[in-house]
Amino acid sequence: MITFISSIIILILGYVFYGKYIERVFEIYPDKETPAYSKQDNMDFVPMPAWKGWMIQLLNIAGLGPIFGAVSGALYGPVAFIWIVVGCIIAGGVHDYFSGMLSLRHGGAQFPKLVQHYLGKFIRIFTDIVSVVLMVLVAAAFVAGPAQLLSSKTPISFLVALIIIFAYFILAAILPINKIIGRIYPIFGVILIVMAVSVAVALIFSGKPIPEITVQNLHPSGIPVWPLLMVTISCGAISGFHCTQSPIISRTVKNESEGRKVFYGAMISEGIIALIWAAAGMTFFGGTKGLGSQLQSIGPAGVVDQISIQLLGPVGGVLALLGVIILPITTGDTALRSSRMIIEDFVKDKVSINSKALMIAASFAVGIPAFFLSTIDYSFLWRYVGFTNQIVATVMLWVSVSYLLRYNKAHLVAGIPALFMTGAVSVYVLYAPEGLSLPYNTALIGGAVVFIIVSILYVRAILKQTEPIASPTQDLYTS
Repeated sequence: MITFISSIIILILGYVFYGKYIERVFEIYPDKETPAYSKQDNMDFVPMPAWKGWMIQLLNIAGLGPIFGAVSGALYGPVAFIWIVVGCIIAGGVHDYFSGMLSLRHGGAQFPKLVQHYLGKFIRIFTDIVSVVLMVLVAAAFVAGPAQLLSSKTPISFLVALIIIFAYFILAAILPINKIIGRIYPIFGVILIVMAVSVAVALIFSGKPIPEITVQNLHPSGIPVWPLLMVTISCGAISGFHCTQSPIISRTVKNESEGRKVFYGAMISEGIIALIWAAAGMTFFGGTKGLGSQLQSIGPAGVVDQISIQLLGPVGGVLALLGVIILPITTGDTALRSSRMIIEDFVKDKVSINSKALMIAASFAVGIPAFFLSTIDYSFLWRYVGFTNQIVATVMLWVSVSYLLRYNKAHLVAGIPALFMTGAVSVYVLYAPEGLSLPYNTALIGGAVVFIIVSILYVRAILKQTEPIASPTQDLYTS
């Protein structure tokens, strides 16, 4: 109990103090007109109040990630608390703030365009491919569950449910942001927050002992914590998917001073939600063995349903049903929207085509493969989501490092988490079944080699910064 409550307090303090420090390092310009006004088009560039931007950003980046991922990560025991708290404040919050604010600084640019500006064209091409693949996988992975639930609770068949959901995805991708997303997301956000807060309060007063802090690995299968925990719990600590979503909201921010609330604040909020569900997962079933058994038999959706109903009664059952249907859909639709924006950015200067036709074509180019992928096994899709997700997160952190080095700022705020995630991703790719599936010790050695090489390149980049650096104002709101 003490660990759980203390962790929530630390996350809040992280937003208040470390988030403010990150804002000072980045250096905001509150008097500068943002792209929401200078490029206002009543489609993507639409000024929105900060509270609505925060709510939409939270729904964009959250969905079921901080619920299903946290419940699965709870199998490792209370060490998951450490990763959520430290990862969220030091890595995830920094990642999300820089991805949102750099997008804003570059006229609402998508993530791959930022990669080209700060890391070069070759890495941009790689990032374009990985980003769109990630969007397709996320849209597919987060639609199968709701479609199955709808088909089990209503006369609608699974295929018809898929068609209905994807029809909504296409509409959400091509209509102005204030027509659908801006109107219904605040309502969905309230459901997500009420669901998490209700579970937290009920858990505290349930009398069930919430485990206290330990670094011991309690996973029933003995799967190593490093680096699998960092991939299992991604959305509650650091997630590359977030940097593909931040440009959607960067185009609506009315003032740079709102960035910390919208971007860093949404990440901290998601961390708190992940913390609540991790605590519920490792507590409710009498430990990690009981949780593991339940996950195998009824899956994460069933686990969430059981916890909600038994802690909150019939109301909890309704919240769980709404959550499992609505929350993944709110991630899938913006995944399609952001992939549409990425494809538009990539081809609009290369192909002569009407902007509306390009927008619709880009939406279907991602929607069609996502539709067919949604019919295969969810757990298979989710493994590849985790794989690509953290690669994207690592690249975004190095984009942040490049920006900070360019303007002679405190680059270690992004450099330390970038090195950490480089090591984690390298070992994971070498070790995981969806990677090279090497023996664990071999993967550790290979990951260490990659880590050392990247560290040397980082040090060389630091030593090259010998000339006076220009002010970042020269990059303000460039396209």
